[in-house]
Amino acid sequence: MAITSANQLELLQTAEAVAREKMIDPALVVEAMEDSLARAAKSRYGSEMDIRVSIDRKTGKATFTRVRTVVPEDELENYQAEMTVEDAKQYMDDPSVGDVYEEEVPPVELGRIAAQSAKQVILQRVREAERDRQYEEFKDRAGTIINGIVKREEYGNIIVDVGAGEAVLRRNEKIGRESYRNGDRIRAYVKDVRRETRGPQIFLSRTAPEFMAELFKMEVPEIYDGIIEIKAVARDPGSRAKIGVISYDSSIDPVGACVGMRGSRVQAVVNELQGEKIDIIPWNEDQATFLVNALQPAEVAKVVIDEDAQRIEVVVPDEQLSLAIGRRGQNVRLASQLTGLDIDIMTEEEESQRRQKEFEERTQLFMDSLDLDEFFAQLLVSEGFTNLDEVAYVELDELLVIDGVDEETAQELQTRAREYLEAQARAALERAQELGAEQSLIDFEGLTPQMVEALAKDGVKTLEDFATCADWELAGGWTSVDGQRVKDDGILEPFDVSLEEAQNMVMTARVMLGWVDPEDLVASESEDEGDDGESAEEETA
Repeated sequence: MAITSANQLELLQTAEAVAREKMIDPALVVEAMEDSLARAAKSRYGSEMDIRVSIDRKTGKATFTRVRTVVPEDELENYQAEMTVEDAKQYMDDPSVGDVYEEEVPPVELGRIAAQSAKQVILQRVREAERDRQYEEFKDRAGTIINGIVKREEYGNIIVDVGAGEAVLRRNEKIGRESYRNGDRIRAYVKDVRRETRGPQIFLSRTAPEFMAELFKMEVPEIYDGIIEIKAVARDPGSRAKIGVISYDSSIDPVGACVGMRGSRVQAVVNELQGEKIDIIPWNEDQATFLVNALQPAEVAKVVIDEDAQRIEVVVPDEQLSLAIGRRGQNVRLASQLTGLDIDIMTEEEESQRRQKEFEERTQLFMDSLDLDEFFAQLLVSEGFTNLDEVAYVELDELLVIDGVDEETAQELQTRAREYLEAQARAALERAQELGAEQSLIDFEGLTPQMVEALAKDGVKTLEDFATCADWELAGGWTSVDGQRVKDDGILEPFDVSLEEAQNMVMTARVMLGWVDPEDLVASESEDEGDDGESAEEETA
C-alpha cells in the first residue's frame, strides 16, 4: 500500500472511528499511526536512521522526515542519525552541538509484512491508551459501590462487566455460597484498582465491612449528609454483622434512623447481603459502655479494662454466657472486631472464684512474710493492700484506718515489711552476681536487685547487653500474627515496667556508654514536642 496513492483522508477517518469505538482521544490513534509508519520506514531505509512521520491533522497527508543530531566529535557513534559540527556545515550555516537537521525523504510503500507490523503497533498503542483511560476512570472509584453485569466465571472468580472495563469478584470475596449466571446484575464494593501490564485490574468485594457501610450510606440519608456517622463495622459475611453508629444531632436517634420505618432501611441492606443479620449499636467514646452495647443481646454484669494490654474482661450472669459468646464464638468475635479489644468472657461464679483465689494468695503472702495471723492478714487484703511494697512505704495514716491498728502496730508492720524486702533484695543480688551480673548493671539507676537477677537469667549481664535490648523485650507487648494478637513476654514485665519506662532506661544506658549524644537526644525530643505543638495548633485552627 502506497501512502501517496491511498486516500489520505482515510487515515483520519480510521483514527476517528477507532477512537470513538474505544472511547479514547483520536490524537492518540494518529500518534500510533505515525509511530507505525516510522517503523515501516526504518525497515526500508535502515534501522539506524532516525525516521519520523508527521500526519497532517486536517488533510491526512503523511510527511516522512530523516533527523540527524549534531554531537561532539568524540561522541559520534551512529553516522546515520548523528553528525559532527564539521559535517553539519555543509547543511547548516552556523551549526552547534545539539542542533537538529531535518530533511524530507520519499514516502515508503508498505509491503504485506510491514503493513501487518504497522497494524500491530497501532493496536498495541490503542490498547495502552484504553488501559490508561480505564485506570484514570476507575482509580477514583475505589471505596465506592459499583453496579455491573456478570460476564463469565473463571475458577470460581466472577468476571463483571462494569461498562468501560472488566472487574474481578474473587471467590473469597463472595458471600457464602453465592452463585451467579451470565447476565445477572451484581452490586459490589470496589476494593482496589491497580495498574498492571495487562491493564487496570479492578478488584471487587461483597464481604468487606466497607461494603455494608456504603450500603447504609445509600439507604440512610442522615449518614450520607454526615448527621450520623458509622464508626465501626464487623462482619461474619452472610451470617451476622455489627455496626456502631453515632449521631451528631441530639434530636436524631442513630439506631432508629438506620432501622427505618418498620425496618425498611435495614431490611434493604439485609436483602442485598443475602439475609445477613445486622445488630445496629450506638457508639460510645467510653470503651466499657460501647462494649456492653456491642455484646447485645447478652447482658453484662461488669467490665474490667486492661488498657496497656488492650484486653478486656467481661463478667456476665451464668445463664447469659452462651448468649454472650454466641454460636461458635460469633458474638464475642464480632464485638472484639468492633471495639479493637481482646475480650475474655467469664461468668459471675468464675469471677468470684478467681477473686477468692487472689484474696487467699495475698492473705498467705502477708502471713508468711510479716508473721501475721490469718485474721490480721485478711484485714490488710480487705483494705486493698496487694503487696509488701504498699505496706512498707505507704503513709502511716493509711494503716491506722484499719480496725485495731494503732501507731505502734503500724510502725511494726512497716518495719517487718521493709526488713523482709531488704532480705529479698540481698538474696536476689547474690544470685545475680553468681549468674555473672557485672557491677555496671547492678549500679544502674532504676534496676532493683530482683530485676538484675531476672536480666542475668536471660543472659543480660552487662550494661552493654542492657543497652542493646529493645523496649518491648524488657516491657513485653502484643503483636499481630495472621490476624491474631500474640503476647510477647518481657524480661521485666513481672515488675510492671511500662514500655515508656523501658525505653527511657535503654536510652539512658546508651548515653552512659557514649553510643548516643545527649544533645542529639534533647534535640529530637524538642522536635517531637514541636511537631505535637504544630499538630495541636492545626487541630485548634
